Amino acid sequence: MKKRKIDVAVISDVHLGTPQCRAEELIAYLSSIEPATLVLNGDIVDAWNLNRDFFPPAHVKVLKKFMSMAASGTQVYYLTGNRDGVIRKFIGSRMGNFQVRDRLVLNLNGCKAWIFHGDIFDWSPQKTRWMSRLGSFGYRCSAWMNRLLNRLRKKLGKNPHSLARLLRTTDSNRAKAQEFQQTAVDLALRKGYTYVVCGHTHQPRKEWSETPKGRCLYLNSGDWVENLTALEFAFNRWKLYRYQEDKLSPFFADEALKEMDFNALMNSIMDPKGSQKQEKAKDGLEGQGFQ
Repeated sequence: MKKRKIDVAVISDVHLGTPQCRAEELIAYLSSIEPATLVLNGDIVDAWNLNRDFFPPAHVKVLKKFMSMAASGTQVYYLTGNRDGVIRKFIGSRMGNFQVRDRLVLNLNGCKAWIFHGDIFDWSPQKTRWMSRLGSFGYRCSAWMNRLLNRLRKKLGKNPHSLARLLRTTDSNRAKAQEFQQTAVDLALRKGYTYVVCGHTHQPRKEWSETPKGRCLYLNSGDWVENLTALEFAFNRWKLYRYQEDKLSPFFADEALKEMDFNALMNSIMDPKGSQKQEKAKDGLEGQGFQ
């Protein structure tokens, strides 16, 4: 089955290393596309809740898939999020087609897209360590309760239910999400960007904002815990991809990934020759920071 060729794919909030991560579905999606650029927009590995006793083969396959795509010529950017504390030490590092940054600007047919995770708008994780630990503890508790609830619902013949999604739909959380969006749009317009791309909130979104300062498209890639969403740029437009609405990606099997071991992947990435796709991706890319 032929893969879909797209210019840019953006995913975020995968939370590898936690039971909530939908790794199998993510592998199926990544195996169904052939992007020139892949942006991993934060919280890919959940360092806050990482358990050494829980990192199943499917989660390892996701990491191998990222490396495999980089080895095949896709330009891969890992942008750090609030749960990427360990990865932040490697900001600025580059290994072939794989780069670690904290934010990114892409030039897409004359329009600039400003991409970052979004945790910069959170005061608590940056101000106090104990608030971060409290938030992590609350996340683990809600996840444990959610698993217990869904086991009971399964025995009763009912569909799974997401406590996290229910909490995010409260009036207060909707107001926070709207404030988050407006802040991102205001900053983007101040810097002259047409698109602002975030993650962090786990709320997929594609919405134009009209302000006295101009017009800006706010985009949020959602997550691979509940919503199973991504952002795609192709044919000079952005699309919000939803795995549950895709009838084809679940049928993709990446045999090359199964056959190639990790050392072979690393050697392919380190190959200085790369591929023609790498040069093509570089032509439209520019990295900038907050000013």
